[in-house]
Amino acid sequence: MASSALQRMAQRAAQEREEALERCDLCGAPIAADHRHLLDVASRELMCACRPCALLFDRDAAGAGGRHYRLVPDRRLRVDDLDLDDVTWADLRLPVDMAFFFRSTPAERVLAFYPGPMGATESLLGLEAWAALEARNPVLRTLTPDVEALLVHRALGARRHYVVPISDCYELAGLIRTRWRGLTGGREVWEEIGRFYDRLDRRARRTGQDDHEEEATWPSSGSARAM
Repeated sequence: MASSALQRMAQRAAQEREEALERCDLCGAPIAADHRHLLDVASRELMCACRPCALLFDRDAAGAGGRHYRLVPDRRLRVDDLDLDDVTWADLRLPVDMAFFFRSTPAERVLAFYPGPMGATESLLGLEAWAALEARNPVLRTLTPDVEALLVHRALGARRHYVVPISDCYELAGLIRTRWRGLTGGREVWEEIGRFYDRLDRRARRTGQDDHEEEATWPSSGSARAM
């Protein structure tokens, strides 16, 4: 009797643990907290993916999905020598000091978004200013369209620049949207933002422009369609 009761308790505990796990949005399999994502290019929605499903959509694999879904890469770089001064930042027409930029295949141009209390909001991007920024920074031409972004953090005097998976940008936007209080956000949200960038620093590889001269394969956004 005691053995049977313990067995039932163990089964219930195992079931509860499995139910608590996140699940792959494609096949429904349980996945760990640290997992890959797929991006629906048309809707810009992220989907959680288990390892087998992620491999199907790997850009280097002869897998399914074509252009509709893309596997979000896991490259994270902190580019300490990015050439982005205050004048260029003003020319980019960002209303706040934190933003991310990515090349959109459907829009056929680079888009700029900034996180805030309403979520990720698109900003009017100065296309000529971006083309000039890209010309000075070859690393920006290595961004994989739709799924990699330049994340810029200039709030509170910071000057930090990263190449990140687009999922990191949406994570930051969600954090700010759910924790923002009042006009200035409140202490809690800024502490959470600090922890987000601390985690990113631990995961990112520090790099410089010279590391990416030969990787710059994407055409300049000066040839892209204007807004």
